[in-house]
Amino acid sequence: MLNEKSAVNVKIDTDVKETAAALLARMGIDQTTAIDMYYRKIIAIEALPFQPEPLPTNGQRLLAAIKRKRIPHKTVEVNAEGHIIVDKDKDPDLYDWAVNG
Repeated sequence: MLNEKSAVNVKIDTDVKETAAALLARMGIDQTTAIDMYYRKIIAIEALPFQPEPLPTNGQRLLAAIKRKRIPHKTVEVNAEGHIIVDKDKDPDLYDWAVNG
């Protein structure tokens, strides 16, 4: 008896799908095969094949961005929407980065 096949329908960000598909293609693997491999790994180890981690807070993301831009470390305030609070006159470099990226 042949194994029956079943469809898996998921919604995923387009850029995530396209980036992953391109990387998989470079490995010679299509998306269906990759998902099948993922499910088989879950079954084999009876767990996810990676450790989920919480997403960084807005403050953590801002601090990481500041470090990448090599702006001297400063204590940064963030409002409820995640926008940086900075005084343009006291800290023009940080203000410029916050506005222009």
